[in-house]
Amino acid sequence: MQDDLNLILDDANDSMQKAISHLEAELIKIRAGKANPLILDGIMVDYYGAPTPLNQVANVAVADARTLTIQPWEKNMLQPIERAIIASNIGLNPQNDGMIIRLFLPPLTEERRKELVKRVNGEGEHAKVAVRNIRRDAIEGIKKLQKDGLSEDTAKDAEADVQTLTDKFITLVDKHCAAKDKEIMAI
Repeated sequence: MQDDLNLILDDANDSMQKAISHLEAELIKIRAGKANPLILDGIMVDYYGAPTPLNQVANVAVADARTLTIQPWEKNMLQPIERAIIASNIGLNPQNDGMIIRLFLPPLTEERRKELVKRVNGEGEHAKVAVRNIRRDAIEGIKKLQKDGLSEDTAKDAEADVQTLTDKFITLVDKHCAAKDKEIMAI
């Protein structure tokens, strides 16, 4: 019984950690006025008929604080990369000079900053929902063990442990969102 209980708690901890990792990955994609190659993650380029991630057909680098450069491995990939960036709807206009593509990140307006903060808070809310769903599943598992003979006191203690874990991860989500909000609102 105790092994099953430990397994439930470990699974909940691992799953909540994955939810935090996902949140961190999503927050990195939200640009805060600085050039970051990760904002191009998820852009797929048509590479000879096969959708391929941008970073596998070109070198993406930060030229300065507001400029990204994209140098394709093959010169004939300039047009497909340009089309993929436009189609991705990330709000950036590619500048093609025949050799490399430059992406200039415009300074953020106050209105755009507020939109980004709303998006950050939405991502935070998704992470909190994921953590709460994991808590619910863990508590259901504990209740099943209780039906199978786990003592009521042990079950209550385990549920309290799950709640403590949940509170810890919810606080972590809030910290990540607050840090990103501060980064976005800094001029």
